[in-house]
Amino acid sequence: MFKSNLPSIIVAGTTVEWVDKATTAGRNESITSPDWTMEYYLRTNVYNQAHTATATQFNNSTGFQFTISADVSKNFSAGDWYYAARVFKGSKVFEIATGQLKVKQSLQYSGTPNGLDNRTQTEKDLESVEAAIRAMVADKAQEYSIGNRTFKRIDLDKLRDLRAELKSRVATEKRYSLISQGLGDPKTLYVRF
Repeated sequence: MFKSNLPSIIVAGTTVEWVDKATTAGRNESITSPDWTMEYYLRTNVYNQAHTATATQFNNSTGFQFTISADVSKNFSAGDWYYAARVFKGSKVFEIATGQLKVKQSLQYSGTPNGLDNRTQTEKDLESVEAAIRAMVADKAQEYSIGNRTFKRIDLDKLRDLRAELKSRVATEKRYSLISQGLGDPKTLYVRF
């Protein structure tokens, strides 16, 4: 089974490099470099945003190495991206991997920096729900609109339930972010005897 080594997080404006090992596909055909060509197709939901990364042979081995230059990645929009890895040899084409990655906005700037809001959408939604609860509890509002939904004062319990759900999602996002950065799982408990 092929395992892609494409990083799960890319920062726009940085060089991205990875190496994939030789694999098998089809009826147990050996997929090696330079006999086969391997390409990654990266796309997102932003119009005209895509990239094709083509492998070169890795250190005279059978592996495949990839590079996306910083000059190319600087144009990647922040958000969720999707990829497909395909191998080609003559008329044969195999799709050997698909997946998802996250592109993060670069913190690099020149001149005077603009404001930066690097929160996830879930974190932004949680802040809106908490603002609605505060406004209703402080008797500043009888109703409050969040997106296309309107909550009335009697819906305070629904808002509190939504807040609990969003807090749980934010905690899960932070947990997976730590894991993907190699910083460990905060839910792992070690016991010494």
